[in-house]
Amino acid sequence: MDVSSKYISIVVPAKNEAENIDILVDEIITHLDSLYQFEIIYIDDGSSDSTAEKVLGLMRRYPDQVRLIQHDSSVGQSTAIYTGVKQACGELIVTIDADGQNNPADMINLIKTAEAFPKGVDFCVAGYRKKRKDTAWKRFQSRVANGVRATLLGDDTPDTGCGLKVIPRKTFLRLPYFNHMHRYLPSLIKRLGGKIVVVEVGHRDRQHGESNYGMWGRLFAGLVDMLGVMWLQRRNKLPVVRELFPDD
Repeated sequence: MDVSSKYISIVVPAKNEAENIDILVDEIITHLDSLYQFEIIYIDDGSSDSTAEKVLGLMRRYPDQVRLIQHDSSVGQSTAIYTGVKQACGELIVTIDADGQNNPADMINLIKTAEAFPKGVDFCVAGYRKKRKDTAWKRFQSRVANGVRATLLGDDTPDTGCGLKVIPRKTFLRLPYFNHMHRYLPSLIKRLGGKIVVVEVGHRDRQHGESNYGMWGRLFAGLVDMLGVMWLQRRNKLPVVRELFPDD
């Protein structure tokens, strides 16, 4: 068995996704179990359905791999991800959407790309849904938002809304926290001097339920956030550091 030395935490923010949980967890375990040591952390973000009960059932089947963290009320996807990362045990964080539209098989390429980075380097391996399975209107909104964001922030990412990303836990915890921050992870990591690598991934039709976090990409709703990230970028200073020693 070729098991990676890095322990991986897969963070899944979920709100009212009960019907998708069993399928997604089984797929993750099927694809990764022989390759990596990992945990799957579900963050139940104030669900009103049986999301928590479904995850608890999976914890009985996979006691060493599935965990559940719960918010009393919904506080949003960024906060759910942040909660999961803070509770995570892994050196590497993998984020994935709970709706099943991301294919867990794509995690393998992202993780392998991440493993090529030297220890201690800040980076983000970001998924790119080149062929999205969404409505024409949603794809149009996303293209406009991604174009504006890329122009203003220069984040080297064509699809920052893709839920599949791999980031070192230490890197994530160095980032400034704010609502909607998960949409700006590449920009925030570049601000640290980190590297961004984009990997093409698949995208699938949603089989159950409806989107619970809405379409952030309505341009004007995201402008305030983008302006805030631009301010952070311009206020940032990255020194070139060297250590000096006296001559012998």
